[in-house]
Amino acid sequence: MTDAYCHRPKRLLWLIALWGGSVLTLAAISLLFRLLMTAAGLKV
Repeated sequence: MTDAYCHRPKRLLWLIALWGGSVLTLAAISLLFRLLMTAAGLKV
């Protein structure tokens, strides 16, 4: 097997981990903004 083929699952795992982490970070930031807006009296 080639060297690039051996590292493919590890790269895919890193891609999924980074994507999941960014999604969770964006969700946390949006939740924080929503809490701040609610605290400021800007209920939607």
